[in-house]
Amino acid sequence: MSFSLEERGNPNSLSYRLFLKNAEGKYVSPFHDIPMYADKNQNIFHMVVEVPRWTNAKMEIATKDLLNPIKQDVKKGKLRYVANVFPHKGYIWNYGAIPQTWEDPAHKDGDTGCCGDNDPIDVCEIGSKVCSRGEVIKVKVLGILAMIDEGETDWKVIAINVEDPEASDLNSISDVRRLKPGYLKATVDWFRKYKVPDGKPENKFAFNEEFKDKDFAIEVIENTHNFWKDLISKKASAGELNCKNTCVSGCDSPYFCSGDEAKAAVAETCPCGKEEPIPSSVDRCFFYEK
Repeated sequence: MSFSLEERGNPNSLSYRLFLKNAEGKYVSPFHDIPMYADKNQNIFHMVVEVPRWTNAKMEIATKDLLNPIKQDVKKGKLRYVANVFPHKGYIWNYGAIPQTWEDPAHKDGDTGCCGDNDPIDVCEIGSKVCSRGEVIKVKVLGILAMIDEGETDWKVIAINVEDPEASDLNSISDVRRLKPGYLKATVDWFRKYKVPDGKPENKFAFNEEFKDKDFAIEVIENTHNFWKDLISKKASAGELNCKNTCVSGCDSPYFCSGDEAKAAVAETCPCGKEEPIPSSVDRCFFYEK
């Protein structure tokens, strides 16, 4: 299964959007139309890369927009960048989401005691390759971290690209501890502190900051897939989420988006233009000690 990308608007600006197309050239939603599993028998999942490693722009699947393109998060009218909290530079993994999953904000998790964050489940891909924004890769799940972000459950799946040279050696969270010493500790440190430069408190974690194993992670992912199925079948309230899709729903569904409707939606956005400069403040290093 292959996908291509179409950029619209000016990169590094409020107008920028990244739309996905399937192999037939049909516009697709990275939230709804890409299958969760790449190979169910082998527990291989699709991952949509939102943020390449070492970059700072907080790109994300626009869950409230038609076709859910990837765009940069905005706060108080300005593009959002994550701070470099020493010793980290930008995101320390390829960061993205598993399609056809949803952390239901109406569901209180039995383990964390908190409701979901209303987004697809997040993935930290820890391989050696720096991926590209919008790339759809196949990943092997290794474990999961339960972050509590301002009172919401925000799972972080730890995974590796199956095509990465290191993939055959990494099959569990204990393999990550053994072969990439310090990486999991750095991951907790990154998520704990990354909002502090913006005036937010440190994030908390369930399970005493421990990573749960692969089987636990797969169960969590499958639960979020079931929440997504309730969402797309109107058994759960969508709220402000845009559930329009071009491949999943039948033509009689209110969530079905025709090819003409999809093309018209993309045409309404700005054509791809000149890249805007990234503010110099993004390279600042923030030193923080509790």
